[in-house]
Amino acid sequence: MSARYELNDGLATITLDRPEKLNALTVEMREALGSHFETAARDNAVRAVLLTANGKAFCASGDVSKMGDFDPHSARELLRLAHRMVRNLANIEKPVVASVRGAVAGIGWSLAMACDAVIASETARFTQVFRHVGVAPDGGAIYFLTQHLGLLRAKELTLSGRRVEASEALALGLVNRVVADEQLDETALAYARELASGPTFAYGTTKKLFKQMYQPTLEAYLDAELWAQSTTLMTEDHREGVQAFFDKRKPAFKGR
Repeated sequence: MSARYELNDGLATITLDRPEKLNALTVEMREALGSHFETAARDNAVRAVLLTANGKAFCASGDVSKMGDFDPHSARELLRLAHRMVRNLANIEKPVVASVRGAVAGIGWSLAMACDAVIASETARFTQVFRHVGVAPDGGAIYFLTQHLGLLRAKELTLSGRRVEASEALALGLVNRVVADEQLDETALAYARELASGPTFAYGTTKKLFKQMYQPTLEAYLDAELWAQSTTLMTEDHREGVQAFFDKRKPAFKGR
């Protein structure tokens, strides 16, 4: 499954474990992560969650081997898996800390933004990679980015697809803290443990109050995203973007 779940002293640690592929998400990983997040939410023994990854990257978006190989049904099913995963993470009524290094791209960035705190290594680099393969952002990316940054900056990052280094992410308020790479694991674990020793019920109530501030709800937004992304996955531009990725060249988009 390439996603591990461990519980120790009230802290659930969920680890992306496909380092040879920079933890790019397979279908099986999406299913496993969605289940792990649901388990953490329901288990009263869990008082905080640490989302981390094995290897030099947090998550380089989705599994590229499946790009371009969609029909309307398979596209919608993949998105539903992604939405279940993101919803289950965002709706955990306990503190969730993301520990990120290296590539934090596409839906990997959405996972980080769905957490309550993001501790980043100096090596972390964030990218809305979707435009490079001719699709719309998914995983709630626009929803989360707009909350963090407002419309103009969120649009700039999604439309350009440019890379955001850890220092800029900190300045923009996209991460809570940036530390040296060798300090990342220890720092994130210490913070997650601190939260795990706190007033869990009060934390959950606080998170619910934050959710009341935003319209539309994440669920309503993801419904709209399902239509948008399943449509763009059928375009010529997406097929060209995928082929260009494998050819290691700049895509020649035609707008259709």
